Amino acid sequence: MDESTKKIAVVTGAGSGIGRSVALALAAAGWSVAVAGRRTEPLEQTAAAAGSDADVLCVPADVSDPDDVTALFESVRARYGRLDLLFNNAGTFGPGGVPLEDITYEAWRSVVDVNLTGAFLCAQAAFRQMRRQDPQGGRIINNGSISAHVPRPHSIAYTATKHAMTGLTKSLSLDGRPYRIACGQIDIGNAATEMTERMQTGILQANGRLAVEPVMDAADVARTVLHMAQLPLEANVQFATVMATSMPYIGRG
Repeated sequence: MDESTKKIAVVTGAGSGIGRSVALALAAAGWSVAVAGRRTEPLEQTAAAAGSDADVLCVPADVSDPDDVTALFESVRARYGRLDLLFNNAGTFGPGGVPLEDITYEAWRSVVDVNLTGAFLCAQAAFRQMRRQDPQGGRIINNGSISAHVPRPHSIAYTATKHAMTGLTKSLSLDGRPYRIACGQIDIGNAATEMTERMQTGILQANGRLAVEPVMDAADVARTVLHMAQLPLEANVQFATVMATSMPYIGRG
């Protein structure tokens, strides 16, 4: 790809799981990718997996820290001069299996700080860069979840933040229109990652029983994100749902 037309992406939560898969798909398609996450070693593993020909910038950052987010996007601006895509992916499920009445304030805040405040801070920084650059514009893709539609038992913090992500996506879409900034959301169900390992051993269902749930390859998610990212800014996938075909979502009573 010609360096003058090369696209620049930021992927948060890129040290593992969906973030790593998306970063690798973008790099394989010729994008320059800044990978962000709390720990340096997993980011370097993502960069190594992309291969020596890929242009991958590793930037350790805690998305819930405003100073870290500012430093992340300044690093991208200094290296590349512009930004074409933010994949807002960093997230945490929080304490699994804890009844609502036992969730501590600290546990609640830790999920909200990463999943919602972190997503806002990154979107705001990306929006500022995309608005002021020439040519103007870019795309933000938020990682929602099936939990943006329906909850699992004992998941109030995660579910609340993922419902809020939908509102964030809609507001970004509206506020970005004058500046050629498109925003969409991908809602993912049961991609095979570290976060979903428990799906394969049995997870609590709405009827109180434990059940093994099917999962899908995270690469299938990455291909969908890549499709969304490669659209011209005149077109936008506003919401997409990608899930393991037989997961218990459609038809749930």
